[in-house]
Amino acid sequence: MPLSAVNPAAYTHLLGEKCDRVAALLAPYSPPEAEVYPSTQTGYRMRAEFRVWHDGEDLNYVMFRREDPRTPVSITDFPVACERIQNLMPVLLRKLKDKTALRHKLFQVEFLSTLSGETLVTLIYHRKLDDEWQSAAEELAGQLSVQLVGRSRKQKLVLQNEFVTETLAISGRDFYYRQYEQAFTQPNANVNIRMIEWACDSAKRLGGDLLELYCGNGNFTLPMSLYFDQIIATELSKASIRAARENIEANGIDNVQLIRLSAGEVTQAMNGEREFRRLGELEKPLRDYSLNTVFVDPPRAGLDEDTEKMVTEFASIIYISCNPETLAANLATICKTHKIERFALFDQFPYTHHMESGLFLVRR
Repeated sequence: MPLSAVNPAAYTHLLGEKCDRVAALLAPYSPPEAEVYPSTQTGYRMRAEFRVWHDGEDLNYVMFRREDPRTPVSITDFPVACERIQNLMPVLLRKLKDKTALRHKLFQVEFLSTLSGETLVTLIYHRKLDDEWQSAAEELAGQLSVQLVGRSRKQKLVLQNEFVTETLAISGRDFYYRQYEQAFTQPNANVNIRMIEWACDSAKRLGGDLLELYCGNGNFTLPMSLYFDQIIATELSKASIRAARENIEANGIDNVQLIRLSAGEVTQAMNGEREFRRLGELEKPLRDYSLNTVFVDPPRAGLDEDTEKMVTEFASIIYISCNPETLAANLATICKTHKIERFALFDQFPYTHHMESGLFLVRR
């Protein structure tokens, strides 16, 4: 997104255009009127990353336009970032300039911040990091009150923690999430809260057990555990499974079972096509759970054909989508058996064409 697109005065109009586009895309499937959840117009991103441009003794954050990937664009102001990142950016840059051990062959800076006030900074280099770097980095982390990680080729130095702990207030209760450096987290924390609350509101009268695909670090899993007897949550990423296990423990949740399987493998297991040793970790055989509801939050590619068919076997489907086009393609199959009861739009990415959607579907 070019920063020239950031225009708070035009935000409402731009949001309306996005909502109209997604509604038109899904119109063949007769959704109800969309529940729209806007973002704040600035200060919404909890993550940011910049290349570092060396110009003699000077350092600058830069980004590159898609249409001109060779020309750096200096970033002196980044209004879409949260206040903590905005305030930290110039201070960090000044301190990096003053320390040869920190600036030498520095290639990229990444920020990860939280509503709870914790921030992690990753410094990425085109050189091996040594004791001199570590000493200077420890001093820097103390001065800025941040977690700091250094990376270079085949090297990763964690000074204290490689994560921050986010606190999200969901429907009057605080949930704690460990968010790891360079792992996926929702970038717009306040809109993410609205997404989770919407999903929980859709789930609260369903009961029984829940199958969740693509659970990530437990973003939806933790609050939704309040509304189901058992949740079987699945995810392929080892890093995400690790974070999800830690988050379940930190929140004192005892009715979620995590299984490291891809969506395709879960589909094969549900269809009785394959047996997986990892399913032996469940408290009882998969077929003995009252799995009436499935929750999916797939990547941009959406659901594959087999998973698409598998979810239609459930009485209720909660579908969070980051790509309206693949969502519409999935609905061509799903809406043969299910109808859309609720439809929501979440503006995670203001001033871009991206829009998150939420659908609650029930069997016809």
